[in-house]
Amino acid sequence: MAAKPQNKTARGGAYDPPAMWRCPDCGRQFANRNQSHACGRSTLASHFEGKSPAVRAIFEKVLRVAQKSGPVTVLPEKTRIAFQARMSFAAFVIRKNWIDGHVVLARRFENPRFRRIETFSPRNHLHAFRFESVDEVNREVESWFAEAYQVGEQRHLLL
Repeated sequence: MAAKPQNKTARGGAYDPPAMWRCPDCGRQFANRNQSHACGRSTLASHFEGKSPAVRAIFEKVLRVAQKSGPVTVLPEKTRIAFQARMSFAAFVIRKNWIDGHVVLARRFENPRFRRIETFSPRNHLHAFRFESVDEVNREVESWFAEAYQVGEQRHLLL
């Protein structure tokens, strides 16, 4: 059996993140115990009912991009679909002809493709975007998702 890769702290020591907490009602896992959430039982398919097939193609490409960084848990919720590593690092609202979404980055990153940026703390910045075409999910977007995945793994907290 291969050794589990270890995160490193800012001082170079090994860091094993604490075990995930599982909601006893819905089974969803969280990095923080007793995390506030809605125990919905939404399905991925319900988000795409009545939507353009192009929208599903955009979502599938975004998912493939996110999975390049590591395992992604896809969480269909009542009003959105979230991508989670240890924490949610991206979320999407599926519209008839486009997808509105956001990634969470540890820094504020100005870019004309972001519709808005919300800062919640010094290392927690929501960057909102809209995709209307699968071609918009390009290498630049891959870099956003790679960085957001690090936030989802809570690696930004080790610095």
